Amino acid sequence: MAEHGLCVCELIRLLWALLIPSLFACVVLTALLFFLILGIRLWMQQKRKDRHKSDKSPVVAFFHPYCNAGGGGERVLWCALRALQKRYKHATYVVYTGDTGVTGEQIVEGAYRRFNIKLPGPVKFVFLEKRQLVEASVYPYFTLLGQSLGSIVLGWEALIKCVPDIYIDSMGYAFTLPLFKYLGACQVGSYVHYPTISTDMLSVVRDRNPRFNNSAFISRNPILSNCKLLYYFMFAFLYGLVGSCSDVIMVNSTWTQNHILALWRCGARTSIVYPPCDVQTFLDIQLAEDEKNQHSIVSIGQFRPEKDHSLQIRAFRKLLDKKTAEEQVALKLILIGGCRNHEDEERVTRLRDLCEKLGVGDKVEFKINIPFEELKRHLAEATIGLHTMWNEHFGIGVVECMAAGTVILAHNSGGPKLDIVVPYDGGVTGFLADDEDSYAKAMDNILSYSPEKRLDIRRNARHSVGRFSDQEFERSFLAAVEPLMLTENR
Repeated sequence: MAEHGLCVCELIRLLWALLIPSLFACVVLTALLFFLILGIRLWMQQKRKDRHKSDKSPVVAFFHPYCNAGGGGERVLWCALRALQKRYKHATYVVYTGDTGVTGEQIVEGAYRRFNIKLPGPVKFVFLEKRQLVEASVYPYFTLLGQSLGSIVLGWEALIKCVPDIYIDSMGYAFTLPLFKYLGACQVGSYVHYPTISTDMLSVVRDRNPRFNNSAFISRNPILSNCKLLYYFMFAFLYGLVGSCSDVIMVNSTWTQNHILALWRCGARTSIVYPPCDVQTFLDIQLAEDEKNQHSIVSIGQFRPEKDHSLQIRAFRKLLDKKTAEEQVALKLILIGGCRNHEDEERVTRLRDLCEKLGVGDKVEFKINIPFEELKRHLAEATIGLHTMWNEHFGIGVVECMAAGTVILAHNSGGPKLDIVVPYDGGVTGFLADDEDSYAKAMDNILSYSPEKRLDIRRNARHSVGRFSDQEFERSFLAAVEPLMLTENR
């Protein structure tokens, strides 16, 4: 017993002896980190002062590594730039992009070709070399954490290449916000299209439901599911910390707002700014009774996994199974979207293979990165607009389909359910579904309606989308970012 007591005493003495050096080491490391951050911040401020000696105009920078893509997020970027350039003509505007294979002129030209958006002033592009660090394919495991850490490195590259006065993350890389706020001493804002992690994602893992972001081998294993749930909770905590750094927070829908408020807890700084939809261009399409022999079903959306194009193809197969051979001839599915990278192109190849496997290869068309006028033509000719993303943050493609005069069939969740496909003046504006059978049934019902009934639905839908116009976006966006611009102008 005496020897045992002696061992315990010696252990206590050893721990006590290590305590003081450990505390000292922590203080020293904390001090070094503090002076390192202070030194970087002073360096960044000096770079800004040097720039102001030759050009006193404030620099407003958007962080959008995929600005040359053709999705709804890019439409927000170009409309935001157009709105700011019209209101604050004295400022210099910068876009951080990883699209190194094209020139700035080509990017601006692409924005006009895809979105019919022409900027009233010049924009400078800062080309980033490390965009691959935010590619999901680089991180087969712990993808959220890997991409977020990669965005910090990419954000650092952006910061040292150009120190702005105002920084706006327009693509959802919240982990870059502390960099620009605390190291770059910038006013920071964010436009959140989709939270990097959401309470719905936590629920999917907790309930062990297989999804595109919750593999079946994990959902089947309770130990792996609990480990992933712990990882998600820790990541959600970090996401909340970095997101709360934003001075101005804009979200694109009620669904996104609910999740951001739960995670970032910045209600006073958060406002809904519906993304801009070029409804006027589509409203120019003549609306008439659709007495036609051919019916096309059109989907608009980038070829990303969460868009769930495979659900569209499988539902279309089930729709064909409900039809006679003669009726099948009159139907076709057209998938319109943008490919950002090789990973998206491989996804399209797999979708083509699925079409062949299901025997619909000759009835499904893929339209990739097409010009705006061609997109408009396909929507003008379509009977049904199709959308299948679960918990879509908003759904610009849904609005465009409604404005163009298609009968919309969207997923019964997220933005389409809460903000878009809702009754207008007591009338139906579209339909919702959530699996292959309900989609196939809904499409069958829509096609069985008389042209007059479809016309009533299309009219209601058109009247309801005015609140998502470019003009409404500009008004809401400028009101939201005004605190950033006024602070900089003081």
